[in-house]
Amino acid sequence: MKNEIMNDLKNSKNMILAIDMGNTNIVIGCINDQKVCFEERLSTDSSKTELEYAIGFKTVLELNNINSSDIKGAIISSVVPSLVNTVKSAIEKIIGVTPLIVGPGLKTGLNILIDNPKELGSDLVVDAVAAIKEYGAPLIIIDVGTATTISVIDDKKNYIGGAILPGVKVSLDSLVSRTAQLPRISLEPPKNVIGKNTIDCMKSGIIYGNVSCIDGMIEKIESEVGHSMTTVATGGLAKIIVPLCKKNIILDNELLLKGLKIIYDKNVD
Repeated sequence: MKNEIMNDLKNSKNMILAIDMGNTNIVIGCINDQKVCFEERLSTDSSKTELEYAIGFKTVLELNNINSSDIKGAIISSVVPSLVNTVKSAIEKIIGVTPLIVGPGLKTGLNILIDNPKELGSDLVVDAVAAIKEYGAPLIIIDVGTATTISVIDDKKNYIGGAILPGVKVSLDSLVSRTAQLPRISLEPPKNVIGKNTIDCMKSGIIYGNVSCIDGMIEKIESEVGHSMTTVATGGLAKIIVPLCKKNIILDNELLLKGLKIIYDKNVD
């Protein structure tokens, strides 16, 4: 099935390279229409040069059997402003195309009703654009990454606000760095919520604590707006947390890439 999708993409004239730069990872994918050929991750590293990023992106394309000459365009969203120009130049080096940058001046079609719309991160904008098209409104969108972000879309498809929580790994790193006797642990749920040893107690607190937080936030948001809402989750750690939640949450790991393609299409004839 993957080979069939990749062949379809190669035969298309609409393939684009989509890149989302987060604080921890850079998500890379090639998309045609709304078909995602692949999704890969590289570590976000401010010390890397343009050439080092170019090599990394080129390697990802080659590993997924994508020829750079098959790519007609590119788009970037980023929450790391200091890296935008470096990554932009790296993309230009490997595919010979100047990428669009999600931000002021780029059409998204999203109506943002918060105190200062310019404060809204480009990743949240992209998530919202994709989720509205895929799932309609009203919506709660949860992105489980370095920070766990919650976005709320009303029944008129307006972005009305949300919440920002410490991410799963941020919480774990903070716990370990500030306590002398607690070890570093892997992020996997223990068999029971009630831990019988230090490691299982930590796993329970980090994993099930975040699960309960997400369930609770959904409940409080729905109570505040006065009706139930469709909830969609994405992000690198969503696959660990979402299956353990009691609330009905749609897991869509390709949401960001889909949103980048939608925004690209809005801005390119």
